[in-house]
Amino acid sequence: VVSTQSTGRVTRALLPLMSQGGRVCQVASMAGELPHFFPDPASPMRVRISDPSLTEAGLMEIYGEYMRAVETGDYSVFAEDRAYSASKLFLNAHSAILAREMEGRVIVNSCCPGYVDTDMTSHKGHLTIDQGAETPVHVCTVPTRGGDFYRQFRRYDWRTSQYLE
Repeated sequence: VVSTQSTGRVTRALLPLMSQGGRVCQVASMAGELPHFFPDPASPMRVRISDPSLTEAGLMEIYGEYMRAVETGDYSVFAEDRAYSASKLFLNAHSAILAREMEGRVIVNSCCPGYVDTDMTSHKGHLTIDQGAETPVHVCTVPTRGGDFYRQFRRYDWRTSQYLE
């Protein structure tokens, strides 16, 4: 889950260098859907992460709780160790937080490139690398608003696992 902190730090460092109207598209995954990680809508952790007023400090607090759960093997809140899903979940939440902070200056979104044929997928993905790049490029080049997650060129709510359009 190091990617959560690293991506956040790099993005935070680069934001001041971006021009008005610049765009950030953080590449996440469908594994970062909130219901995938917390299936119960009443889960206190799901409620905390989906809170529209969640701050970066609040997210890092949740991240710390997750890391302690992994270290101690206590999955009473997080259910099981799913580091990849957790990193993408935290990335989606972080993108939404940054979008709120940068509103009117820089557009920040996240997306899923799809199941791409790479070493990471053991070459089982059905998309080529070029096809996998299409959604991130779309998010960075067509009129969009900030704070959204995109799947297959469409706005998708990572909090509820539903297309928005």
